[in-house]
Amino acid sequence: MKVVSAGLTDIGRKRNHNEDSFLIDDELQLYVVADGMGGHAGGGTASRMAVETIDRELRSSRLGKDNPFLKSAILQESPLPEFIRTAVERACVSIFNAAQDDPRLAGMGTTVIAMVVHDNQAFFAHVGDSRAYLIRSNTIQQISEDHSLVNEQIKAGMITPEEAKHSRYKNIITRSVGFEEEVQVDVMGLIAEPGDVFVLCSDGLANMVEDDEIRDVVVSNPFEKAPQKLIDLANERGGDDNITVILVGARPAA
Repeated sequence: MKVVSAGLTDIGRKRNHNEDSFLIDDELQLYVVADGMGGHAGGGTASRMAVETIDRELRSSRLGKDNPFLKSAILQESPLPEFIRTAVERACVSIFNAAQDDPRLAGMGTTVIAMVVHDNQAFFAHVGDSRAYLIRSNTIQQISEDHSLVNEQIKAGMITPEEAKHSRYKNIITRSVGFEEEVQVDVMGLIAEPGDVFVLCSDGLANMVEDDEIRDVVVSNPFEKAPQKLIDLANERGGDDNITVILVGARPAA
């Protein structure tokens, strides 16, 4: 299976700096979106450290005797999820330690949604409320589960999904990378099919554009132009936050 990718980030309409970072590493087939928090210095530093650390850790894993990229295994037995989890955990420690060393960075942290494609398998590591979607056969499904206060309220039956969209608490996350020294990382995997498109994005897109609208933009535009179209739509709705989008498409092997 062949993989293609496209991604962009944008400051949005309301912010004076961009605290999002993203990574497209087509050699490793590694893709990451990180949405930082902690002020002008802290948020951008945290998200940048996250993508750099995850990329470095997974590149380093190829040099060891347990190189997970050399092994073909059924989905449930693949070593890759644990390697991705470890990479995010090490990013967490690095960000936390940097904040302890520099008072200007105190309290910084970041969301992370990371994806690795290997053979026909797609693996994800997730902390926070940046999202991964799968578009398949003209349907869209959110793969990740938001680590956010409003999602906890939805699961508890306190509010409806529609009420969550307008909640004053919608930007409060319950888990982040680097705010504390350790973090629980969700990992998941699935079998990718030719024609699948994965969307990784920060909440600057997800909070402004409905899931079905994301699907419609992706399926009705050339692949490489869809990220800009999605960013434009989020900005037309107000652009309340930084907006980052990566598309990863599965194609039949040549």
